[in-house]
Amino acid sequence: MANKKQGSTLKAGSIYQQIIKWWLVIGVVMVLGQIVLGGITRLTGSGLSITKWDIVTGTLPPLNSQEWNEVFDLYKATPQYAKINAGMSLIEFKYIFFWEYLHRLWARLMGFVFAIPFFIFLGKGWLSPDLTKRLGITVLLAAIVAAFGWIMVASGLIERPWVNAYKLTMHLSLACILYSYLLWTTFKAFQPKVKSFPHTVWKRWALGLTILIGFQVILGGIMAGTKAGLQFPTWPDMYGVYVPNILLDSSMWNMENFSNYDEIPFLVALIQFSHRTVAYLLVIIGLYFSYRLFKTKHSQYIQKGSIMFVIVLIAQILLGIFTLIGCKGSIPVALGVFHQMGGILLLSTILFIDYQVLKK
Repeated sequence: MANKKQGSTLKAGSIYQQIIKWWLVIGVVMVLGQIVLGGITRLTGSGLSITKWDIVTGTLPPLNSQEWNEVFDLYKATPQYAKINAGMSLIEFKYIFFWEYLHRLWARLMGFVFAIPFFIFLGKGWLSPDLTKRLGITVLLAAIVAAFGWIMVASGLIERPWVNAYKLTMHLSLACILYSYLLWTTFKAFQPKVKSFPHTVWKRWALGLTILIGFQVILGGIMAGTKAGLQFPTWPDMYGVYVPNILLDSSMWNMENFSNYDEIPFLVALIQFSHRTVAYLLVIIGLYFSYRLFKTKHSQYIQKGSIMFVIVLIAQILLGIFTLIGCKGSIPVALGVFHQMGGILLLSTILFIDYQVLKK
Protein backbone atom coordinates (compact mmCIF):
# COMPACT_ATOMS: atom_id res chain seq x y z
CA MET A 1 0.00 0.00 0.00
CA ALA A 2 2.84 2.38 0.88
CA ASN A 3 4.59 1.63 -2.41
CA LYS A 4 1.41 2.38 -4.32
CA LYS A 5 1.05 5.74 -2.56
CA GLN A 6 4.70 6.61 -3.22
CA GLY A 7 4.27 5.74 -6.90
CA SER A 8 1.25 8.03 -7.14
CA THR A 9 3.21 10.87 -5.54
CA LEU A 10 6.10 10.43 -7.96
CA LYS A 11 3.72 10.37 -10.90
CA ALA A 12 1.99 13.54 -9.69
CA GLY A 13 5.36 15.21 -9.17
CA SER A 14 6.32 14.33 -12.75
CA ILE A 15 3.10 15.91 -14.02
CA TYR A 16 3.79 19.09 -12.05
CA GLN A 17 7.30 19.28 -13.47
CA GLN A 18 5.97 18.94 -17.02
CA ILE A 19 3.46 21.74 -16.39
CA ILE A 20 6.22 24.03 -15.13
CA LYS A 21 8.49 23.16 -18.06
CA TRP A 22 5.90 24.04 -20.66
CA TRP A 23 4.92 27.16 -18.72
CA LEU A 24 8.54 28.26 -19.07
CA VAL A 25 8.46 27.48 -22.79
CA ILE A 26 5.34 29.62 -23.19
CA GLY A 27 7.17 32.42 -21.35
CA VAL A 28 10.16 32.17 -23.69
CA VAL A 29 7.90 32.25 -26.76
CA MET A 30 6.03 35.27 -25.41
CA VAL A 31 9.22 37.20 -24.76
CA LEU A 32 10.39 36.34 -28.28
CA GLY A 33 7.02 37.53 -29.58
CA GLN A 34 7.40 40.79 -27.68
CA ILE A 35 10.81 41.42 -29.22
CA VAL A 36 9.37 40.74 -32.68
CA LEU A 37 6.43 43.09 -32.01
CA GLY A 38 8.95 45.69 -30.91
CA GLY A 39 10.67 45.31 -34.27
CA ILE A 40 7.39 45.80 -36.11
CA THR A 41 6.53 48.94 -34.13
CA ARG A 42 9.96 50.34 -34.92
CA LEU A 43 9.83 49.54 -38.64
CA THR A 44 6.30 50.90 -39.05
CA GLY A 45 7.11 54.04 -37.08
CA SER A 46 4.43 53.16 -34.55
CA GLY A 47 6.36 53.48 -31.31
CA LEU A 48 5.39 57.10 -30.62
CA SER A 49 1.70 56.79 -31.46
CA ILE A 50 0.71 56.33 -27.80
CA THR A 51 2.04 59.27 -25.84
CA LYS A 52 1.08 58.15 -22.32
CA TRP A 53 2.13 55.24 -20.16
CA ASP A 54 -1.11 54.19 -18.46
CA ILE A 55 -0.36 50.76 -17.06
CA VAL A 56 -3.96 50.01 -15.98
CA THR A 57 -6.27 52.36 -17.90
CA GLY A 58 -4.18 51.93 -21.04
CA THR A 59 -5.28 48.31 -21.29
CA LEU A 60 -8.37 49.30 -23.28
CA PRO A 61 -7.99 51.04 -26.65
CA PRO A 62 -10.15 54.03 -27.65
CA LEU A 63 -13.74 52.81 -27.91
CA ASN A 64 -15.50 55.67 -29.68
CA SER A 65 -14.86 58.58 -32.05
CA GLN A 66 -14.30 61.07 -29.25
CA GLU A 67 -11.64 58.92 -27.60
CA TRP A 68 -9.92 58.30 -30.94
CA ASN A 69 -9.79 62.03 -31.66
CA GLU A 70 -8.36 62.69 -28.19
CA VAL A 71 -5.44 60.25 -28.59
CA PHE A 72 -4.90 61.47 -32.16
CA ASP A 73 -4.69 65.08 -30.90
CA LEU A 74 -2.04 64.00 -28.38
CA TYR A 75 -0.05 62.42 -31.20
CA LYS A 76 -0.39 65.58 -33.31
CA ALA A 77 1.55 67.43 -30.59
CA THR A 78 4.61 65.20 -31.08
CA PRO A 79 7.67 66.08 -33.21
CA GLN A 80 7.09 62.92 -35.28
CA TYR A 81 3.72 64.15 -36.48
CA ALA A 82 5.00 67.68 -37.16
CA LYS A 83 8.18 66.63 -39.01
CA ILE A 84 7.20 63.33 -40.65
CA ASN A 85 3.48 62.56 -40.55
CA ALA A 86 1.83 65.97 -40.89
CA GLY A 87 -1.53 65.59 -42.58
CA MET A 88 -1.90 61.94 -41.53
CA SER A 89 -5.51 60.77 -41.54
CA LEU A 90 -7.23 59.17 -38.56
CA ILE A 91 -7.31 55.83 -40.38
CA GLU A 92 -3.55 56.00 -40.96
CA PHE A 93 -3.06 56.87 -37.30
CA LYS A 94 -5.13 53.87 -36.24
CA TYR A 95 -2.72 51.63 -38.16
CA ILE A 96 0.38 52.76 -36.26
CA PHE A 97 -1.61 52.94 -33.02
CA PHE A 98 -2.56 49.27 -33.48
CA TRP A 99 1.05 48.02 -33.48
CA GLU A 100 2.12 50.04 -30.46
CA TYR A 101 -1.06 49.08 -28.61
CA LEU A 102 -0.49 45.37 -29.42
CA HIS A 103 3.10 45.69 -28.24
CA ARG A 104 1.98 47.09 -24.89
CA LEU A 105 -0.98 44.70 -24.57
CA TRP A 106 1.35 41.74 -25.19
CA ALA A 107 3.57 42.98 -22.37
CA ARG A 108 0.55 43.06 -20.03
CA LEU A 109 -0.42 39.54 -21.11
CA MET A 110 3.08 38.36 -20.30
CA GLY A 111 2.64 39.75 -16.83
CA PHE A 112 -0.50 37.65 -16.30
CA VAL A 113 1.07 34.53 -17.83
CA PHE A 114 4.05 34.86 -15.49
CA ALA A 115 2.47 36.19 -12.32
CA ILE A 116 -0.68 34.12 -11.85
CA PRO A 117 0.85 30.65 -12.44
CA PHE A 118 3.96 31.68 -10.48
CA PHE A 119 2.00 32.34 -7.29
CA ILE A 120 -0.11 29.23 -7.82
CA PHE A 121 2.97 27.04 -8.27
CA LEU A 122 4.71 28.73 -5.35
CA GLY A 123 1.72 28.18 -3.08
CA LYS A 124 1.54 24.51 -3.99
CA GLY A 125 5.28 24.06 -3.37
CA TRP A 126 6.01 22.98 -6.93
CA LEU A 127 8.95 25.37 -7.37
CA SER A 128 12.44 24.58 -6.11
CA PRO A 129 14.34 27.35 -4.25
CA ASP A 130 16.73 27.77 -7.21
CA LEU A 131 13.88 28.08 -9.72
CA THR A 132 12.01 30.48 -7.44
CA LYS A 133 15.11 32.68 -7.25
CA ARG A 134 15.62 32.62 -11.02
CA LEU A 135 11.98 33.47 -11.69
CA GLY A 136 12.20 36.36 -9.24
CA ILE A 137 15.18 37.71 -11.18
CA THR A 138 13.19 37.22 -14.41
CA VAL A 139 10.34 39.37 -13.07
CA LEU A 140 12.82 42.06 -12.01
CA LEU A 141 14.42 42.05 -15.47
CA ALA A 142 10.99 42.30 -17.10
CA ALA A 143 10.17 45.35 -14.97
CA ILE A 144 13.45 47.01 -15.95
CA VAL A 145 12.81 46.32 -19.64
CA ALA A 146 9.30 47.80 -19.39
CA ALA A 147 10.52 50.90 -17.55
CA PHE A 148 13.30 51.49 -20.05
CA GLY A 149 10.80 51.03 -22.86
CA TRP A 150 8.95 54.09 -21.64
CA ILE A 151 12.20 56.03 -21.23
CA MET A 152 12.93 55.16 -24.85
CA VAL A 153 9.50 56.30 -26.06
CA ALA A 154 9.73 59.54 -24.04
CA SER A 155 12.98 60.39 -25.86
CA GLY A 156 11.02 60.77 -29.09
CA LEU A 157 8.29 63.01 -27.70
CA ILE A 158 10.40 66.11 -27.14
CA GLU A 159 12.69 67.13 -30.01
CA ARG A 160 13.53 64.28 -32.37
CA PRO A 161 10.74 62.76 -34.51
CA TRP A 162 11.83 59.26 -33.48
CA VAL A 163 13.24 57.58 -30.40
CA ASN A 164 16.86 57.98 -29.40
CA ALA A 165 18.93 55.26 -31.12
CA TYR A 166 21.06 54.58 -28.05
CA LYS A 167 18.03 54.22 -25.78
CA LEU A 168 16.36 51.95 -28.32
CA THR A 169 19.50 49.80 -28.37
CA MET A 170 19.55 49.66 -24.58
CA HIS A 171 15.89 48.62 -24.55
CA LEU A 172 16.59 45.87 -27.09
CA SER A 173 19.70 44.73 -25.22
CA LEU A 174 17.81 44.48 -21.93
CA ALA A 175 15.05 42.53 -23.67
CA CYS A 176 17.66 40.11 -25.05
CA ILE A 177 19.16 39.70 -21.57
CA LEU A 178 15.69 38.90 -20.20
CA TYR A 179 15.08 36.44 -23.04
CA SER A 180 18.48 34.77 -22.59
CA TYR A 181 18.07 34.44 -18.83
CA LEU A 182 14.61 32.88 -19.16
CA LEU A 183 15.81 30.60 -21.95
CA TRP A 184 18.72 29.42 -19.79
CA THR A 185 16.27 28.78 -16.95
CA THR A 186 14.18 26.69 -19.35
CA PHE A 187 17.25 24.70 -20.36
CA LYS A 188 17.87 23.95 -16.68
CA ALA A 189 14.30 22.73 -16.25
CA PHE A 190 14.42 20.39 -19.25
CA GLN A 191 18.01 19.22 -18.82
CA PRO A 192 19.13 19.61 -15.19
CA LYS A 193 22.21 17.44 -15.71
CA VAL A 194 24.66 17.91 -18.56
CA LYS A 195 27.48 15.62 -19.55
CA SER A 196 30.82 17.24 -18.69
CA PHE A 197 32.55 18.72 -21.75
CA PRO A 198 36.36 18.26 -21.50
CA HIS A 199 37.52 20.40 -24.46
CA THR A 200 38.68 23.64 -22.83
CA VAL A 201 39.62 25.30 -26.13
CA TRP A 202 36.13 24.97 -27.57
CA LYS A 203 34.62 26.22 -24.35
CA ARG A 204 36.57 29.44 -24.88
CA TRP A 205 35.51 29.58 -28.51
CA ALA A 206 31.86 29.15 -27.49
CA LEU A 207 32.12 31.98 -24.97
CA GLY A 208 33.90 34.24 -27.45
CA LEU A 209 31.35 33.55 -30.16
CA THR A 210 28.53 34.34 -27.73
CA ILE A 211 30.11 37.70 -26.91
CA LEU A 212 30.53 38.45 -30.62
CA ILE A 213 26.88 37.64 -31.32
CA GLY A 214 25.82 39.83 -28.39
CA PHE A 215 27.90 42.68 -29.80
CA GLN A 216 26.29 42.14 -33.21
CA VAL A 217 22.82 42.41 -31.64
CA ILE A 218 23.85 45.75 -30.12
CA LEU A 219 25.11 46.97 -33.50
CA GLY A 220 21.84 45.82 -35.04
CA GLY A 221 19.93 47.89 -32.50
CA ILE A 222 21.89 51.02 -33.39
CA MET A 223 21.46 50.18 -37.09
CA ALA A 224 17.71 50.15 -36.54
CA GLY A 225 17.67 53.27 -34.39
CA THR A 226 19.67 55.34 -36.87
CA LYS A 227 18.02 53.80 -39.96
CA ALA A 228 21.53 53.12 -41.20
CA GLY A 229 20.36 50.66 -43.83
CA LEU A 230 18.89 53.52 -45.87
CA GLN A 231 22.27 55.23 -46.31
CA PHE A 232 24.20 52.40 -47.97
CA PRO A 233 21.67 49.94 -49.48
CA THR A 234 24.30 48.11 -51.55
CA TRP A 235 26.19 44.85 -51.12
CA PRO A 236 28.94 43.61 -50.96
CA ASP A 237 30.39 47.14 -51.10
CA MET A 238 29.13 50.41 -49.68
CA TYR A 239 28.52 52.44 -52.83
CA GLY A 240 31.65 51.08 -54.50
CA VAL A 241 34.00 51.00 -51.49
CA TYR A 242 34.52 48.71 -48.52
CA VAL A 243 35.31 51.56 -46.10
CA PRO A 244 33.26 54.76 -46.64
CA ASN A 245 35.38 57.86 -47.13
CA ILE A 246 33.71 59.65 -44.24
CA LEU A 247 35.26 57.11 -41.84
CA LEU A 248 38.74 57.89 -43.18
CA ASP A 249 38.34 61.61 -42.40
CA SER A 250 39.90 62.14 -38.95
CA SER A 251 37.92 65.37 -38.42
CA MET A 252 34.71 63.32 -38.36
CA TRP A 253 35.73 61.38 -35.26
CA ASN A 254 34.25 63.63 -32.58
CA MET A 255 31.52 63.30 -29.95
CA GLU A 256 29.19 65.70 -31.76
CA ASN A 257 28.88 63.32 -34.70
CA PHE A 258 28.06 60.46 -32.34
CA SER A 259 25.35 62.59 -30.72
CA ASN A 260 23.85 64.33 -33.78
CA TYR A 261 23.73 61.16 -35.87
CA ASP A 262 20.56 62.25 -37.67
CA GLU A 263 22.30 65.32 -39.15
CA ILE A 264 25.71 64.00 -40.24
CA PRO A 265 26.02 60.49 -41.80
CA PHE A 266 29.19 59.60 -39.87
CA LEU A 267 27.62 57.30 -37.28
CA VAL A 268 25.36 55.49 -39.76
CA ALA A 269 28.40 54.77 -41.92
CA LEU A 270 30.41 53.55 -38.93
CA ILE A 271 27.61 51.34 -37.60
CA GLN A 272 26.81 49.77 -40.94
CA PHE A 273 30.49 49.15 -41.67
CA SER A 274 30.91 47.57 -38.24
CA HIS A 275 27.72 45.49 -38.57
CA ARG A 276 28.89 44.11 -41.92
CA THR A 277 32.39 43.38 -40.68
CA VAL A 278 31.17 41.53 -37.59
CA ALA A 279 28.79 39.53 -39.80
CA TYR A 280 31.72 38.37 -41.94
CA LEU A 281 33.64 37.41 -38.80
CA LEU A 282 30.64 35.49 -37.49
CA VAL A 283 30.42 33.49 -40.71
CA ILE A 284 34.09 32.54 -40.68
CA ILE A 285 34.39 31.85 -36.95
CA GLY A 286 30.91 30.35 -36.61
CA LEU A 287 31.27 27.84 -39.44
CA TYR A 288 34.73 26.73 -38.30
CA PHE A 289 33.64 26.44 -34.67
CA SER A 290 30.50 24.49 -35.56
CA TYR A 291 32.47 22.06 -37.72
CA ARG A 292 35.09 21.40 -35.04
CA LEU A 293 32.44 21.11 -32.33
CA PHE A 294 30.43 18.66 -34.41
CA LYS A 295 33.55 16.55 -34.95
CA THR A 296 34.04 16.09 -31.21
CA LYS A 297 31.01 13.75 -31.24
CA HIS A 298 30.60 14.51 -27.53
CA SER A 299 26.81 14.27 -27.45
CA GLN A 300 23.79 14.34 -29.72
CA TYR A 301 22.76 17.67 -28.19
CA ILE A 302 26.01 19.32 -29.26
CA GLN A 303 25.85 17.82 -32.74
CA LYS A 304 22.26 18.91 -33.25
CA GLY A 305 23.06 22.33 -31.81
CA SER A 306 25.99 22.72 -34.20
CA ILE A 307 23.84 21.88 -37.22
CA MET A 308 21.08 24.24 -36.11
CA PHE A 309 23.59 27.03 -35.51
CA VAL A 310 24.94 26.74 -39.07
CA ILE A 311 21.43 26.74 -40.55
CA VAL A 312 20.35 29.82 -38.59
CA LEU A 313 23.66 31.62 -39.25
CA ILE A 314 23.39 31.18 -43.03
CA ALA A 315 19.70 32.16 -43.04
CA GLN A 316 20.47 35.24 -40.93
CA ILE A 317 23.25 36.39 -43.25
CA LEU A 318 20.99 36.02 -46.29
CA LEU A 319 18.16 37.88 -44.54
CA GLY A 320 20.59 40.66 -43.65
CA ILE A 321 21.74 41.02 -47.26
CA PHE A 322 18.19 40.98 -48.68
CA THR A 323 17.02 43.47 -46.07
CA LEU A 324 19.91 45.80 -46.85
CA ILE A 325 19.52 45.82 -50.62
CA GLY A 326 15.77 46.22 -50.14
CA CYS A 327 16.25 49.54 -48.32
CA LYS A 328 15.34 51.69 -51.31
CA GLY A 329 13.73 54.70 -49.65
CA SER A 330 12.30 52.68 -46.78
CA ILE A 331 13.23 49.60 -44.78
CA PRO A 332 11.24 46.51 -45.91
CA VAL A 333 9.15 45.65 -42.86
CA ALA A 334 8.77 41.91 -43.42
CA LEU A 335 12.46 41.33 -44.15
CA GLY A 336 13.50 43.58 -41.29
CA VAL A 337 11.30 41.68 -38.83
CA PHE A 338 12.55 38.29 -40.02
CA HIS A 339 16.13 39.54 -39.79
CA GLN A 340 15.59 40.64 -36.20
CA MET A 341 13.95 37.32 -35.37
CA GLY A 342 16.90 35.55 -37.00
CA GLY A 343 19.26 37.41 -34.69
CA ILE A 344 17.35 36.22 -31.63
CA LEU A 345 17.26 32.63 -32.93
CA LEU A 346 21.01 32.78 -33.57
CA LEU A 347 21.48 33.96 -30.00
CA SER A 348 19.25 31.08 -28.86
CA THR A 349 21.28 28.43 -30.67
CA ILE A 350 24.62 29.63 -29.32
CA LEU A 351 23.13 29.72 -25.81
CA PHE A 352 21.98 26.13 -26.26
CA ILE A 353 25.52 25.17 -27.26
CA ASP A 354 26.89 27.16 -24.31
CA TYR A 355 24.62 25.25 -21.98
CA GLN A 356 26.03 21.96 -23.24
CA VAL A 357 29.70 22.91 -23.11
CA LEU A 358 29.98 25.46 -20.29
CA LYS A 359 27.59 24.16 -17.63
CA LYS A 360 29.34 22.16 -14.93
